[in-house]
Amino acid sequence: MFVYLDNSATTKPYREVVEEMVKYMESLYGNPSSLHRMGIDAEKAMKEARKSVAASLGAKEEEIYFTSGGTEADNMAIFGAVQARKRRGDKIITSRIEHPAVAESCRKLEESGFRVEYIPVDSEGVIDLEALESALDERTILITVMHVNNEIGSIQPVERIAELKTKAEKKFGSEILFHIDAVQSYGKMSVLAGTADLLTVSGHKIHGPKGVGALYVRKGLTIHPYLIGGGQERGLRSGTENVPAIAGFGVAAELCRRNMDRRIEIMKKAKAYLSEGIRSEIPDIRFNSTEQGSPSILNVSFLGVRGEVLLHALEQSEIYVSTGSACSSRKRGQSSVLKAMGLSDKEIEGAIRFSFSEFNTEDEMDYVLEKLKTEVKKLRKLGSFR
Repeated sequence: MFVYLDNSATTKPYREVVEEMVKYMESLYGNPSSLHRMGIDAEKAMKEARKSVAASLGAKEEEIYFTSGGTEADNMAIFGAVQARKRRGDKIITSRIEHPAVAESCRKLEESGFRVEYIPVDSEGVIDLEALESALDERTILITVMHVNNEIGSIQPVERIAELKTKAEKKFGSEILFHIDAVQSYGKMSVLAGTADLLTVSGHKIHGPKGVGALYVRKGLTIHPYLIGGGQERGLRSGTENVPAIAGFGVAAELCRRNMDRRIEIMKKAKAYLSEGIRSEIPDIRFNSTEQGSPSILNVSFLGVRGEVLLHALEQSEIYVSTGSACSSRKRGQSSVLKAMGLSDKEIEGAIRFSFSEFNTEDEMDYVLEKLKTEVKKLRKLGSFR
């Protein structure tokens, strides 16, 4: 049996998405900046996709800017925001468990003289709101936080963060921008753009194509362009638009929006079923995800086992999982997320992430449990002889 449980890394595109993309690669392949009919047809495709993505976020069409993916959208939001406001202040607030697209951007800005405060999280991976409130001062220009953590599925209280931001703005008399990285929450729970000033989403996490994402920019807000050149995307993101991917993204956004409740319920059931099976049938484990977290992510440490070895053992049975973020899994070193939560080296070493989609079934979870029990027992036994 083939079981794909690495949906936080990427998802299988919907058939409708593939068909839409083929149409704009084979026949309607005009450049949307061209003045002739083929260019106008491409521009119409982008307009429809922008409308679908905006509707899925409760935003206006003119607030959506297409990018090459979540990483570019995060970079565009962070660098664009601070460059536009560097005369007002120099402080950025983020958390210790951010995706590399945010964390590395912040480190780069530190090299340029900006001050970055990294707020700690508790043992469940939820940001310390008291520490965040204390960090806000008159020099703060940006808060950037992910909605759902990509490794453990913890949900950050973004509404409360938005309230603290507003309170600080009134106290200090200056604007503070709030950016949400919603790449892992988009399509898997309710995401409303109005909570933030800037918000990032990605196509390939919701059964759309890779290589496309979007940045929501609140109407009336000005940030500096990240890519310059031809002035596409209303001057904010230059470069010829990837029309097939954008069209596919629009289809995926619409399908996810229509079927949101059903999709969430399937993921919840798969996560609960696998969680209960692991809890009752495999000893010496630690759950790093909670029931209150995202329905799409379950992170478990199998003590006495190396996560990477277990991953490849499961792969031999056509079960595909992850040890953490796919964007940093090829780099050496421990998970900064699990370390920030206070896990021991052994707990971090044995961590596996299972991430679900609407295509997962109970039969698949039974198969995963069967193979997990066998492989964990085998690897622990081998470890005892080393």
